Amino acid sequence: MPVKWCEHSDQIHDVTPSALGCEDCLKTGDQWVHLRLCRTCGHVGCCDSSPNKHATAHFHATSHPIIEGYDPPEGWGWCYLDEAFVKIGPPTKQRGPIKRW
Repeated sequence: MPVKWCEHSDQIHDVTPSALGCEDCLKTGDQWVHLRLCRTCGHVGCCDSSPNKHATAHFHATSHPIIEGYDPPEGWGWCYLDEAFVKIGPPTKQRGPIKRW
């Protein structure tokens, strides 16, 4: 996957993941396919292949542009605004075991 320079890279931070799974799906008892980590605030949401698409919903609610593939930590980033893969640095470590569906 080609990686693009991103003008939003100043919003990539070392973050503490908010939950051991999709934060919103855990609250409602829903399932997810893969997880995405907001690199601005640490929100853990589910991917767009998941029924609720909580990571994208978080972007629309907050305008936080960069997510990291987080299930397991995959080492890639995505900028919603540039619609491109971006460099994020070392993958964020998970805080503990995450439920698999």
